[in-house]
Amino acid sequence: MTSIANTNQSQYAVKKNLDILRKEIRILSKEAHLVKFLLWLILFVLCWPLAILALLIYPLVWLILLPFRIMGIAVTSVLAVFKAIIMLPARILGG
Repeated sequence: MTSIANTNQSQYAVKKNLDILRKEIRILSKEAHLVKFLLWLILFVLCWPLAILALLIYPLVWLILLPFRIMGIAVTSVLAVFKAIIMLPARILGG
């Protein structure tokens, strides 16, 4: 009975830590956007034609890299399925 209680407590602790990490990642993401914008403003002040060119080229680069991002998501999904299949016997036995 105590092992079940310990398992539930550890699962709760893991979920709580994941929630905290998600919040911190959101904050860091917002800070990263701010830093990128400030760097672009500095570039705009120092060399405005280059800054405008960067604004025009960014969507094209994003479109070129989009297939690689989709491929990365697909590979991650396939590896997650393989991991689930390999770990299935251990989950069934209660390990």
